[in-house]
Parts: sequence; structure tokens; C-alpha cells
Amino acid sequence: MTRLEMPAEAAMSPEQLAVCAETVAGRRGKVPAPMIAWLRHPELARRGQKLGELLRYETTLEPHLTELAILVCGRHWTSHHEWTAHKAMGLKAGLDPDVIAAIAARSVPELSDDRQRAVYDVSSTLLSTGRVPDPIYARGTTVLGEQGMVELVGVLGYYCLVSLTLNTFELGLPGSIAPELQDPEFKGASEA
Repeated sequence: MTRLEMPAEAAMSPEQLAVCAETVAGRRGKVPAPMIAWLRHPELARRGQKLGELLRYETTLEPHLTELAILVCGRHWTSHHEWTAHKAMGLKAGLDPDVIAAIAARSVPELSDDRQRAVYDVSSTLLSTGRVPDPIYARGTTVLGEQGMVELVGVLGYYCLVSLTLNTFELGLPGSIAPELQDPEFKGASEA
């Protein structure tokens, strides 16, 4: 059960209505789930969705690499809604289903190329330790370039915000429960 619902259009402020209209008119074509919470602060919703639009559609990272990073992030936070949405997008972008299954199982996936390995290694290491050791950083910048590394860190930071928003407010639940992400040691507030 979600903790926050999308405000009814009649109950929205002019600022909330404007942000929703801008978002629907943009590349996404719809209001993304985290905006349900962010609309409580319309400028946060505006800036957050704009940043997400930039990081999803306007980087040097190919779509399958962006989706790989998002899946690593979604798995790190066990964000069911994020996982469900981006698993489908990752498959559409050409990610191997076995790679996705390995990430879901918290296993190191077999990756087909250096760019995928760099994205996975930087993402998983940064999320698990909060740092990127010199060898992984050097390989990442060699393969992705400095701009690609900055974009990758931006994607991870943004999707941490998204995952934490979705998890805190239980957005997209129960419809987006991803059985492959079940963590037996954690029971959400709605499951307790």
C-alpha cells in the first residue's frame, strides 16, 4: 500500500499542475512515480524530473549502459518499483536477461564488453563502499572517458534519490513487487 497518492488534479496547486504538464510534455510523456512524492515540493519535482530526463536521455552512455547502472542501483536499494520498470527498459535496450538475473541474485554478471564491465564495476563498488578505488577509476575513465564517468556517477546519485523516494513512500507497491528481489531479512512497514 502506497503511503502517498498522486494528488487529485482538482486539489493540485497551480505550481503542481504546471510541473505535471511540463513533465508530460517532455521526453517521458508521463509523470514518473517518484514525482508523486516530490510534488509536495513542486520545485523539487520540477528539478528532479529535469535531472532524470537529462541523465536518461542526454548522456554519452548508451541506453543499455544507463539501464545497467540503474538496475545495479535498484538492486542495491531493493527498490521494487525501480527494478520492475528498469528491468523491462534494460531488456528493451538489449541487456542480456542472464545479466539482469545475476544482478537480481546479487551475483557478479558475465558481461560482454569493457564498457559494461566498467559500468558494473564502478556502480557496484561505489554503491557498496561509497568510494571508487584507483584501479577501477582508471579503467572506468579509460573506457567511458571523464565525461562518461561523471555521467555515470550522476545516474547513480539520481537513482539513489529515486530508489529512496520509492522505498520510503512505498510508491508503486504492491503492484511492482519484484519476486526476484525478495530479501528475507527485511520486511517493509506494510509487511510487518
